[in-house]
Amino acid sequence: MARSKEFDPDVALQGALELFWERGYEATSMADLVEHLGVARASIYATFGGKRELYLRALERYLGQRDIVGPLSQPGPALPAIRAFLDAYVAECLADELRRGCMVVNTAVEFAARDAAVSAKVAASWTELETAFAAALVRARAQGEIPEEKDPHALARFLLVLLQGVRVLGRADPDPHRRLRDAVDQAMNVIRI
Repeated sequence: MARSKEFDPDVALQGALELFWERGYEATSMADLVEHLGVARASIYATFGGKRELYLRALERYLGQRDIVGPLSQPGPALPAIRAFLDAYVAECLADELRRGCMVVNTAVEFAARDAAVSAKVAASWTELETAFAAALVRARAQGEIPEEKDPHALARFLLVLLQGVRVLGRADPDPHRRLRDAVDQAMNVIRI
C-alpha cells in the first residue's frame, strides 16, 4: 500500500514561492527549503523534482496570482485605469516591508538569460503586461484621450520598462517614494502630450 503524503504540496509550494521570492534562486539552498517548508528533502524531490523544477512551479504560481489584464480592460476611459494601475503598482512596491521586489524582475535579473525555460516565462509575463497596456492605449486613442499620432504599442513598451524599473528601485532604494511617484507622473505626461 502506498504511503500518503505527510504534507500539503500546495502549502509547501506557497512556502517555496515566499522563500524564493525573498532570497532568490541561488541564495536558497535545498537545506533552506527543507527547513522553511518542514518537509523532508526526499519528499520535495518526489513531489516537485529538483530545486529548479520547484522554482519554476513557484514562479508559475506567482504569475498565476496576478491579474494584469483585468484592471486595464474595464470599459470607460482608459487613462484613469492606466493611472490607477501604475499607482497601485507603486503602492504595492512601497508597502513591501521585506523589499522583495517583483519575482519576475528578480528572476530576469538573476538568471533568465542562462535558462531558456525561465527566459520564456519572463518574456511571456512581460508580453502579457505590454499587450494589456497596448490594448488600453489603443482604446484611449480611439476615445480621444491621447493624441492620434501617439503609438500605443511604443507607449506600452515604455510603460513595461518603467514598471520593471519601479520594482528595481523599490527593492534597492532605501527611500524610493518620491522617485517612484515622480516617474508615474512623468509617464502620464508622456502619454497625454
